[in-house]
Amino acid sequence: MARNDTSESDEVAIEQGSGNVFADLGWPDADAHLLKAELVNRIDTIIRRRRLNQSQAAKLLGLSQPDVSRLLKGDFREYSLERLLRLLLMLGRDIDIVIRKPKSRRTGRLSIEAG
Repeated sequence: MARNDTSESDEVAIEQGSGNVFADLGWPDADAHLLKAELVNRIDTIIRRRRLNQSQAAKLLGLSQPDVSRLLKGDFREYSLERLLRLLLMLGRDIDIVIRKPKSRRTGRLSIEAG
């Protein structure tokens, strides 16, 4: 019978993330990728709450069912922010874009608030 002994040499270093996995992975335009991921998450949430299957969602959004499947599985690189925002409009959501000064001296950031 095999045994899994752990010793001090087996310790794994844990590094605190930045809050943006795309930045942590060194992706260019990490903020835009995170924003797109958050928009896709909102789209997915709305579709689930409405209990739509992918074919019904595709018809509503003007997409094919395979496109909806890819989108909801996280394959959204080909989608622009504008297109994702249009999908949310098609799902009956209002979108407000607010530009304001940051609360501190840090650089600006992109974020989404869902109501």
